[in-house]
Amino acid sequence: MADQEIENAVSRALDEAPHRNFQESVDLAINLRDIDLDDPSNRIDEEVVLPEGTGQETSIVVFAEGETAVRAEDVADNVFDADELADLGDDDDEAKDLAEATDFFVAEEALMQDIGRYLGTILGPRGKMPTPLSPDDDVVEVVSRMKNTVQVRSGDRRTFHTLVGSEEMSAEDVAENIDVILRRLYANLEKGPQNIDSVYVKTTMGPAVEVM
Repeated sequence: MADQEIENAVSRALDEAPHRNFQESVDLAINLRDIDLDDPSNRIDEEVVLPEGTGQETSIVVFAEGETAVRAEDVADNVFDADELADLGDDDDEAKDLAEATDFFVAEEALMQDIGRYLGTILGPRGKMPTPLSPDDDVVEVVSRMKNTVQVRSGDRRTFHTLVGSEEMSAEDVAENIDVILRRLYANLEKGPQNIDSVYVKTTMGPAVEVM
């Protein structure tokens, strides 16, 4: 169960957000301290499964062949086979559009080398290289889990943001998601909570409310 302080901050952020004619996301802003982000090994780069979901549509593309491709059709937004992957490699504009429109990529291990050759220069810098799918993995299970996954990435910036839900979710559910992200950060930062200067939560257009 999330800390009551986190839930109170989320409640304030939701209550103080002005009404809009679209569903706003709820985002977390994290400010780090006492950490050298010029050293890539210190940077945050995590995929976190939110226990209460993202409250948003998550776009997932699968690169696969045969039965795996057929099964992926039911859960992924798009499925590309080896020939279509090669075609993408010949069309930089289409590949870039796909990279921008897609949250996560999944690919059979057998296709990873070709993806590196055809799409590595496009997906790599965007931090969107596919999650490898081994022969023992269930593509439906993997894609379903990724629909509730967010990327928590600092790069070389002390302040970074991540999605933690939507305004349609309850404050309790958003707080549970925040709690999971903070626990992951504590476990991965060298000094744990001491490396976090402050944390704020806000809706897309609403005011920022300090969590800690």
